[in-house]
Amino acid sequence: MTTALTPVDESTLPHALTALAAMDADLAGILALHGPPPLWAREPGFPTLIHIILEQQVSLASARAAFDRLLAVAAPLTPERFLVVDDATLRTIGFSRQKSGYARHLARVILEGKLDVDNMINQDDRIVRTSLLALKGIGPWTADIYLLMALRRPDIWPTGDLALQVAMQRVKRLPQRPTSTQMEELAEPWRPWRAVAARLLWHHYLSARANKK
Repeated sequence: MTTALTPVDESTLPHALTALAAMDADLAGILALHGPPPLWAREPGFPTLIHIILEQQVSLASARAAFDRLLAVAAPLTPERFLVVDDATLRTIGFSRQKSGYARHLARVILEGKLDVDNMINQDDRIVRTSLLALKGIGPWTADIYLLMALRRPDIWPTGDLALQVAMQRVKRLPQRPTSTQMEELAEPWRPWRAVAARLLWHHYLSARANKK
């Protein structure tokens, strides 16, 4: 059994994969072909939220490079340290003007006590999501990825993730990429392990890309 706050970790992942394979032959096929997916776990907190903001609408590799450049000038990365980095330096690092604004807003609300990132581990998915979505520049995808990878909640399903949509289209042999509504409908049987199903589908997507190279 699982609860909404039970994290996906090395002990719960095998159980979740077994359950999903029993529910869905297509997911069982991914598991048989590629093996278990990585956890893709991240540390909860301000740095990871900044990293996810950098990942919005760019490749993971370019976001990682920008994040590493940020750490080179502001490590350990805290809201206080981030706010002293000037706009010109942020542009050199790889922040757009919009993302600089989003990240500065995030740093300020944490320092002002309006957002308690550390306490999110004790809050349910709905409360965390509502708190994050109230912030400038944080939409459903950013909130879902934080819940899924940093808090490692078991039933998060980021319907707006492009790679997930592409993988779902291929695995379910759909004529076109599914809409967010279709994504919700297709994943409904996978509760309460939709976040693990997402990991399996990302695993399939990345493995297929690697095999093409």
